[in-house]
Amino acid sequence: MRQTSTVVFCAVDSLVPVRGRVSPGFDEFCLALEHAGIPMVWVTARSRSQMDEPIRKLGHRHPFIAEGGCGAYLPEGYFHLRAENSIRMGRFTCIPVAKAQPAAAEALDELSEESRVPVMTLKSLSPRELSQNLGLPAREAEAARQRDFDQPFFFAGASDSDTIRFQEQAQLRKLTLRQQGVLWSLAVGASLRQSVRELSKLYERALRFRPAAIAIATPAESLELFPVCDRHVLLRHDSPTKSLTTGRVRPPAKEHSLTHPDVWEHVLAEVASR
Repeated sequence: MRQTSTVVFCAVDSLVPVRGRVSPGFDEFCLALEHAGIPMVWVTARSRSQMDEPIRKLGHRHPFIAEGGCGAYLPEGYFHLRAENSIRMGRFTCIPVAKAQPAAAEALDELSEESRVPVMTLKSLSPRELSQNLGLPAREAEAARQRDFDQPFFFAGASDSDTIRFQEQAQLRKLTLRQQGVLWSLAVGASLRQSVRELSKLYERALRFRPAAIAIATPAESLELFPVCDRHVLLRHDSPTKSLTTGRVRPPAKEHSLTHPDVWEHVLAEVASR
């Protein structure tokens, strides 16, 4: 761990799509941060299995937060100290925030029965059905349903009132329910805020001082991430508008358009400034 005054938390699902090209310039931005000794934690709604390819492709060497704040994953030997609560998952040390499977699967079954709203999980689909429903090749579709914590599902012919009732019951039971395109996801105890805090505490212990946490995200991905970080960089697919205020005690976000040819140079300058 090199001395750094900054840790970046970057929401990557819009920048590194499941299918298609990485956002132009993002790979160079990752390399520039690496050369500057600034760690960047990736934040994603995807599973650990889904992150294997982008991690390998972009040479990501730092932690990532997966499944929408269910847990933080650390590469082998990343910190020379142990988290207070950690488990081994594949080739990563994981700091769990949500309850591990099958907790979410059991909670979803109970919630569906209690609310009388039928659901269909990714686990229940055949490989062919899974690939067709997700619009992904078989290998990538299979990675999408290999989850450590949350349970992705479809509503099976539910009406709007059914969906609302399901959401209300989930809230009463303090379950984390998120919509992810055509899919929904249920977790028991997920918290992006807590995941960021757990990693921040490890960086603080390793560096022996508190580094500034800088969040980078698109508008949709910023809602949970920005409130828990010190500074904010908002990435838009259109031209920047008025600065976004992220809270009464937070400074406004710096906005940059992803369509600008020098967007990542500007973001790098924001990250490097103090």
